[in-house]
Amino acid sequence: MSEAEHRPLRRELRSVSLATRSFWCRNGANSLAACVLPVTTALSLAELSDLFDELGDHLGPEDDPQTVLLNLTELAVRRVPGVEYAGVTIGGEARRFVTVAATDELVLRTDEIQYDLGTGPCVDALIEAPTYNAGDLRTDPRWPEFGRRAVESTGIVSMLSFRLYQESHRDVIAGLNMYSHRPNAFDVTSETIGLLLATHGAAVAVRAQAEQRVKNLEIALKTSREIGIAMGILMQASKITRDQAFDLLRIASQHTHRKLAEIAADVADTGRLLQLPNQRA
Repeated sequence: MSEAEHRPLRRELRSVSLATRSFWCRNGANSLAACVLPVTTALSLAELSDLFDELGDHLGPEDDPQTVLLNLTELAVRRVPGVEYAGVTIGGEARRFVTVAATDELVLRTDEIQYDLGTGPCVDALIEAPTYNAGDLRTDPRWPEFGRRAVESTGIVSMLSFRLYQESHRDVIAGLNMYSHRPNAFDVTSETIGLLLATHGAAVAVRAQAEQRVKNLEIALKTSREIGIAMGILMQASKITRDQAFDLLRIASQHTHRKLAEIAADVADTGRLLQLPNQRA
């Protein structure tokens, strides 16, 4: 959505005061606390329907998690007033922060400065407060070094960052980040719509991850079953042990540069192990 298309929506949102709604969420100490979510009453039913239709169309749990996150960043650029670029950061106690989805190379460069310093709107939204709105990084006292380097390196002046809550992966933290070259690019409307995207995006990403894990488990079970069948065939045909049968599959995989699962599937289908180059006929 262009800046011109944003204006009618922004004027309508500014014409009506924001209400607040309390709900329970986890704070940085991983304990329950009351949080306040701004809820606008300015959007008409048609506009709300249009927004949620787009969320449903572009953020489907049937997609793989990476596609969900990429779609989320593209949706943020289209829907959140003031956004020029968007990205998603993932990290945690056992892994360094990394940008896994980005709409532009400038996002990667800006994020890398934060990761190097260990601070910035994106990083702090993950480990401290759940939302940060940096109106002018040139003068923001919270991140003087990051602001200086970001502006000099990328020209990014404003940032809006949200933590994505992913209850099923508490050891992994994710955040939705938005960027602009203009100072004070993000107002209360941006924060409201951005929070809606972050909340919905997190829920869909969790479902997509769960479905991906199920698919991976099904593949693993099928692979394990075929390897077991292949080992049984080799054990019966050659009168060898389980370890020896597995070694034959492993050696065949190495010599043919094919996955062990593929070799096992061939044995299960044909009832024999293909002859290796150094084997006698």
